[in-house]
Amino acid sequence: MAEEDGKKQLLHLVFGGELTSLSGGVEFRDLGSLDLVGIYPDYKSAEAAWRAKAQETVDNAHMRYFVVHLHRLLDPDAK
Repeated sequence: MAEEDGKKQLLHLVFGGELTSLSGGVEFRDLGSLDLVGIYPDYKSAEAAWRAKAQETVDNAHMRYFVVHLHRLLDPDAK
């Protein structure tokens, strides 16, 4: 798949949620309340969305947002 400008799409997912503990590992308190921010065509736009959501929740130490490199999961052999 290619975007209109000729660049290959490198899909990224941004999501987050409240962790059960601040010490070690990533375990969410309630999977049903995960915040699926969106899917983005490149890392730069995903990072911008991640930063915005992380900033919104800065007062809650248990909230964490993540960027998942979907393109690596969809095509693990690509370089």
